[in-house]
Amino acid sequence: MKAINAIRMGGVDVLPIIEGGKGIAVSNGISSGHWAASGGVGTFSAVNADSYDENGARIPQEYRGRTRRERHEELVAYGIRGGITQARQAYELAGGQGRIHANILWEMGGAERVITGILEGAKGLIQGLTCGAGMPYRLSDIAAKFNVHYYPIVSSARAFAALWKRAYSKTSDLLGGVVYEDPWLAGGHNGLSNSEDPAKPEDPYPRVAALRKQMNAFGLNHVPVIMAGGVWWLEEWEHWFDNPEIGPIAFQFGTRPLLTRESPISDLWKQRLRTLKEGDVFLNRFSPTGFYSSAVNNDFIGELRARNERQVAYTTEVIGEHIAPFGVGPRKRTVYLTPHDLENVLQWEAQGFVEALRTPDSTLIFVTPDKALEIQDDQIACMGCLSQCRFSNWAQHEPEYSNGKKADPRSFCIQKTLQTIAHDESEAAMKNNLMFSGHNAYRFGSDPFYGNGFVPTVRQLCDRILTGR
Repeated sequence: MKAINAIRMGGVDVLPIIEGGKGIAVSNGISSGHWAASGGVGTFSAVNADSYDENGARIPQEYRGRTRRERHEELVAYGIRGGITQARQAYELAGGQGRIHANILWEMGGAERVITGILEGAKGLIQGLTCGAGMPYRLSDIAAKFNVHYYPIVSSARAFAALWKRAYSKTSDLLGGVVYEDPWLAGGHNGLSNSEDPAKPEDPYPRVAALRKQMNAFGLNHVPVIMAGGVWWLEEWEHWFDNPEIGPIAFQFGTRPLLTRESPISDLWKQRLRTLKEGDVFLNRFSPTGFYSSAVNNDFIGELRARNERQVAYTTEVIGEHIAPFGVGPRKRTVYLTPHDLENVLQWEAQGFVEALRTPDSTLIFVTPDKALEIQDDQIACMGCLSQCRFSNWAQHEPEYSNGKKADPRSFCIQKTLQTIAHDESEAAMKNNLMFSGHNAYRFGSDPFYGNGFVPTVRQLCDRILTGR
């Protein structure tokens, strides 16, 4: 195994191991502070981060506004307060070692306002901004305003070129690194394009080599690429070290920090990670963002999959094979199905899936009355946690605050499910909520490092990674 040396990043030398920022309350000030204290880059999530009262108790994010816009303002305020709280905690724990980064999703509701508020309230505590889930053109402007380095997350050389030409070339001195996130292996939301097949993973080496070639063409030979998604043992990436086709390289770990003593996820969640088998992490397109995402294939994903499979196309008048009348809703308004689809519908109704919900694509899905009520309640309670949400039809842009489409019952309230799994430690919460994970999580069960139920500290994990295994 080649020696793993420090790398220049954000103006300082750090170990080339980075904690990946993970959604709501999963990568926090404690985990990131300890990672930085180990000499690497700790990353806390600035997405609806937790804050605490004077007694140290978590403040539940409850919404009292009567309208979505009012609740959206509450969400932004929660996000700013929580991000400042986590930044302070991380900075204190790091003790001047490593680097502290804040991770945001460009498609989160009020992204610019939230990260600006956090940086204003935590001046000098955050050394870098990482950002993905969209095309964050304004990331460099925000970084320049506060003189912090920025780290865009991309999944292709083409995406980075677009960001560079439109915005980043003006603030190249603050570009601390470019995160290449493997869209087939990373956990959470993935950057698969319409031209890429989710069922046909591509080798990351040529894609990263293409990214490096593009960066070099822009004069960014010295700026590190950060490989994210699918990284477990560094010895498996040894051929990337000191490789001119790859250039300066660091590695991001998103999944492995979940199973540490400082990780804030529940013990049941940690135990579940040990039982995963290869293929248990499911690449799906149920997210209200419209992006693909990777999550554990639990009962929650199973219900969404079944909900989407109980789906038929309809017309509002007789067209082609759509000749079979069917009544929808309390008033039983007539739509037309194919005779074959009507047979399926009658079978679903016999199984209790008697509520037909319209989608924006002129289809119907069939669910139980309880599930229909839950979907309706979640849509009504929307607080605008995304810039645009296909589940509730919210969009944060004035004057309509709508994406112009019907709400889509094939999706779900992502804020609700991520808050629940992060803070509810019950078995039911583990089964019935979105559990993001990278596709390599099955390796917890076979890696001898975790044998006999061993749960390492963050420092022990970092030390282990630096051995190559």
